[in-house]
Amino acid sequence: MSTLKDLYAGEVVPALQKRFNYKSSMQLPKLQHITLNMGVGEAVETPKLLDSAVEELSLIAGQRAMITRAKKSIANFKIRDGMAIGCKVTLRRNQMYEFYNKLVNVVLPQLRDFRGISPNSFDGRGNYSLGLQEQVIFPEINYDKISAVRGLNVSIVTTATTDEEGRELLRLMGMPFRD
Repeated sequence: MSTLKDLYAGEVVPALQKRFNYKSSMQLPKLQHITLNMGVGEAVETPKLLDSAVEELSLIAGQRAMITRAKKSIANFKIRDGMAIGCKVTLRRNQMYEFYNKLVNVVLPQLRDFRGISPNSFDGRGNYSLGLQEQVIFPEINYDKISAVRGLNVSIVTTATTDEEGRELLRLMGMPFRD
């Protein structure tokens, strides 16, 4: 078992039980999955850029990235229905915990002028979204081999029903929220 799972079972569960007074252990919020998404708008003109983005996202996540396609045509952006415009990865179980641990303990502290992340990026149902401006901050990425600096969206989906429960779960699991 990973150390984050041990932390959840040993410290987070009793703290959440005490704070929110759950009647059943099934009510306890937990991490469901983490989705990494990278949009590659330039892939419309240069499809080879998408291959490098898929490779980089696969390195970051530890599993193969899936190419996402446009759902409908947008004339202003010269996008047609079905064109490849990005890539995504959904992490579950052990890979999810390993990525979360890496994100919280290695990647976020490396950010320039880091003072914590915003506690206001919850969606109303206990899920958290975080935008990273460059993929270079991950230790797996070799700066010399990247074709372009791209942004990355990280969505952490929990089983929490409210933002307060989700915020407390992530805080207890080590997420460095700003005060």
